[in-house]
Amino acid sequence: MTSERSASLRFNYYDIFFSYYFNNEIACTKMVHDHMLVYVYSGQLILEEDGNETVVNKSQCVFLRRDNRVNMNKLPKGDEQFQAIFMMFKRNFLREFYQKLDKNELPLEAEKLKPSVIKLPQTPDIESLFHSMTPYFDSEKEPSQEMMQLKLQEGVYSLLSIDKRFYPALFDFTEPWKIDILDYLEDNYMFDLSVEEIAGFTGRSLAAFKRDFKKISPLSPQRWLMDKRLKVAHDKIRNENRKVSDVYLEVGFKNLSHFSNAYKKQFGIAPSK
Repeated sequence: MTSERSASLRFNYYDIFFSYYFNNEIACTKMVHDHMLVYVYSGQLILEEDGNETVVNKSQCVFLRRDNRVNMNKLPKGDEQFQAIFMMFKRNFLREFYQKLDKNELPLEAEKLKPSVIKLPQTPDIESLFHSMTPYFDSEKEPSQEMMQLKLQEGVYSLLSIDKRFYPALFDFTEPWKIDILDYLEDNYMFDLSVEEIAGFTGRSLAAFKRDFKKISPLSPQRWLMDKRLKVAHDKIRNENRKVSDVYLEVGFKNLSHFSNAYKKQFGIAPSK
């Protein structure tokens, strides 16, 4: 779910995103598919994950581990709007990077970092890396792909120099373990996820997910999600006396009219009644 109440500029240069928001705040729930470095140039970034809150202020950097869901609030601070760079480390890039490392120098004893959100110390490497990209906030100065590849490599080296535990975290190329489909859907039914994304986050190929889902429900995944959202909405409206205008967003609908029509078709009465 995303709520955008302000204008924004967002440039994507070969897996490095330059984001600039004007006025107010931006709130979103993001599925982090790839490891990510986020550096805040101005404003403030508040991250929430599993009940833990991390505040990232100006000139601070945070690492987000892949295959996790994170709530992001991008806020202005004082007279400064939110401005940040999001650096994505995709699996193919990391595989190529790993092949070039001297395997005899790998810290094999290092344990993998477990937190999904890791606020980094302010090091000269991080400061130098991100300040060198400041000119590219001007969309007229588009960098080359080779330049952005070098910046991504510099980002990985910066992480590895900060903590050796980033080695097993960044270079773990195993696929996620299979997790129970219904458990995952019960926890995430309210989010705008495609079937392909649900398959990935439960550790399955699309074909394997569809095959496994048929074993647990006669419904299609989309129909199951619709029914789940409507049942939860029905309970909130009928038993908790919640407002329809609040409930439809909470359960994952984007449009009130669509929600009202689906609710009436399911229960034979308009939600407002």
